[in-house]
Amino acid sequence: MTPPASDDVEPPQIVVLDGGFSTQLSCHVGHVIDGDPLWSARFLHTHPNEVVNAHLDFLRAGAHLIITNTYQASVDGFVEHLGVTAEEGYDLIKRAAELAKKARDLYMEEYEEYIQTDHAPIVVGSVGPYGAHLHDGSEYDGSYADTTTVQSMREWHLPRIRALVEAGVELLALETIPCQEEAEMLCELLREFPGMKAWLSFSCKDDQSIAHGESFQKVAKKCWNLNPEQLVAVGVNCCTPSYVGKLLKGINDDRPDDPIPLIVYPNSGEKYNPQIGWIDRDKCEPVEVYIQEWLDMGVRYVGGCCRTYAADVSRIRNQVHCWRDRWRFQHKYSKTQNS
Repeated sequence: MTPPASDDVEPPQIVVLDGGFSTQLSCHVGHVIDGDPLWSARFLHTHPNEVVNAHLDFLRAGAHLIITNTYQASVDGFVEHLGVTAEEGYDLIKRAAELAKKARDLYMEEYEEYIQTDHAPIVVGSVGPYGAHLHDGSEYDGSYADTTTVQSMREWHLPRIRALVEAGVELLALETIPCQEEAEMLCELLREFPGMKAWLSFSCKDDQSIAHGESFQKVAKKCWNLNPEQLVAVGVNCCTPSYVGKLLKGINDDRPDDPIPLIVYPNSGEKYNPQIGWIDRDKCEPVEVYIQEWLDMGVRYVGGCCRTYAADVSRIRNQVHCWRDRWRFQHKYSKTQNS
């Protein structure tokens, strides 16, 4: 990255995301979360205070934003698995945003002497993939795109997005999307909420392709071009950290003057075994070791997903600070050499 020519230009702003919500929530609840058909969304109904505390953990760790506990939330899912009415299910999605706002308010009260109101963390509405509510593993390969119409996916997504927008989230996270058709539909659906912006992040099965098999870079660029007015970033989440570099390499080579902002929040690299849970943590390099490389590649939103805790977010933020210091040093050195 070539530093700018003026001393008064600061390094690019980097947004630090939170981590794996269900992972951090597990520190507060004595219940199994993985494997539940509602996943962590069940706890909106049963343990709202613990949801608030999990959000607070990430804010205290240095996250610039918190993502609502709605990845696997849907009106139909709440009706089926909680026995509530459709109206109650809709309100429960709105409640997720209210709980995140409550956590932010508590955080701002704790640190009112240090944080200006105009730098308050923002609340982001999580919009996970259609396949998540099927509870059959198809969210990990996008196979439902072969049997589900785009219209069906659209009708499923719309109530949750509407509820989150009504509840006042400031941004949407269209996340862990495994297939091109769903991603394109979400970019178009976003136009029905003209005052709302979003990021779009894909789940990927290797260092070239999204989960359903399409080329990550081709799909990412196409989706960006479908709605550049409302998308703030495109990237990947909940993939193995070691895939990220190759997935992103060269994505903006053909647009040096107008690069697509990139977002990355991978999982820990662990594997999930349905019989015994998460395995191989000792074989994974920590997410923070990759951060400076990704920032050099143009990533401007960075955090963690499954199996990343608030402590990991603290380490990620430290790496962001180190990168910004290095950027300033390189800029100053470059200026000195050229003078």
